[in-house]
Amino acid sequence: MDRIGHDRRRVVALGAAAALSAAPLLSACGTGFGGGGATGADGSAADDITGSFDWKRAEGKTVKALLNKHPYTDALIADLKAFTEKTGIKVEYDVFPEDNYFDKLTVDLSSGRASYDVFMLGAYMVWQYGPPGWLEDLGPWMRNPSATGAEWDRGDFFPNLLQAGQWSLKAGAPLGRGGQYALPWGWETNVVAYNTEVFKKLGVRPAESFDELRELAGTITRKAPGAGFDGMYGVAVRGSRSWATIHPGFMTMYARNGLKDFTVEGDEVKPAMNSPEAVAFTRDWAEMVRKGGPPSWTSYTWYQCSSDLGAKKAAMLFDADTAAYFQAVKGASPASGKIAFHPGPKGPGGSLATNMWIWSLGMNARSRNKSAAWLFLQWATGKEHLLKAAVQDNHIDPVRTSVSEAAAYRNKMGAIPGFIDTFEAVVGQTKIQFTPQEQFFDATTSWASALQEIYGGKNASSVLNGLAGDLASKIG
Repeated sequence: MDRIGHDRRRVVALGAAAALSAAPLLSACGTGFGGGGATGADGSAADDITGSFDWKRAEGKTVKALLNKHPYTDALIADLKAFTEKTGIKVEYDVFPEDNYFDKLTVDLSSGRASYDVFMLGAYMVWQYGPPGWLEDLGPWMRNPSATGAEWDRGDFFPNLLQAGQWSLKAGAPLGRGGQYALPWGWETNVVAYNTEVFKKLGVRPAESFDELRELAGTITRKAPGAGFDGMYGVAVRGSRSWATIHPGFMTMYARNGLKDFTVEGDEVKPAMNSPEAVAFTRDWAEMVRKGGPPSWTSYTWYQCSSDLGAKKAAMLFDADTAAYFQAVKGASPASGKIAFHPGPKGPGGSLATNMWIWSLGMNARSRNKSAAWLFLQWATGKEHLLKAAVQDNHIDPVRTSVSEAAAYRNKMGAIPGFIDTFEAVVGQTKIQFTPQEQFFDATTSWASALQEIYGGKNASSVLNGLAGDLASKIG
């Protein structure tokens, strides 16, 4: 491992390791079995796959994968032998830490080298990588029974998760229409996790409205030290100058209040984060953080938020459920055994609209090995692997209903108070709450910067009007 923590390429060998270890990698001009190369007659290599479905159709081929260091990746790597035995396909993979993973992926895709056949990506990345033509449309592969086994069962995915990777590539157009540019693999819903010990001692309950959450965060910050919880504050939320600050708790509560990031009028995408209602909400969010959030909030990422919950520094976490789960499991942190889950505050009318993050899998549109790559994607998102990964490892939340309903999974997650009930309460209202457009990352990073300014005392209306004006000149 070198200075940037890059796990150099490791190989999972086919059958007789000694005989195959000397086998050369596929050359750049190689194609998949049955013509599964870069393109087919109608633009999709999927249409070249005919006959009965066969897991062995690309036996002897190699798939090259780019992966982010993550528990989902750990579970995948631990199970790769099963894929090789099932298909006869060898897998090579590089693993990068998240700090520079997307930089690596963006550079590789934009270069046109096709160094990797498949890769991890977030659904938001479809908005950046899709329009330039870097992502394979997986729809034709999914629809071809010669390419896709019946047991893959498209209908088993939660529909909102599958729709998150489907887009027409037109700015402002809703998700769920157009090409399928990514498959859901593992995801996170954004809810509240809380320390049951301090809640019991202070005689408080989880907040059911945003006003209650703001008051509760401030109350805990004031009273927790006197109750024996020295240095504890109310609620951990992200605050660094990054797009990632906007999408978890902030965007979830924003959406539950019926607010939009942009409005779409014809072909024009207009910023809406400076509406009177959005200004009022943002002002209140910043006030909540000042009175009940972490003292060094402007540097806080998911890691600091999660760590503070586990270290009993934060009484609540409003963020990804997985960020709390990894602190809640037995022996994981000082707070383990004392963390419970709650859907979080409802919006007007009882809304539990929730934003989500999805780790998805995609295929390089320039791959010369698409037939084998599709078999890998099909296996990695299939029922067998995902159930094993969820039960034996930590691949949660499940993207498939069959996994979420499996007794073994429910028994495992039932040990965490409120986890299953919270998941079931929000899953139907969880989706990507942002408006799809190519400038997503720049826009949300600027939004996070504006939020910091408001937290620092600047006038919310003035700051958000300035942000909206700036974004209007870039997004149309």
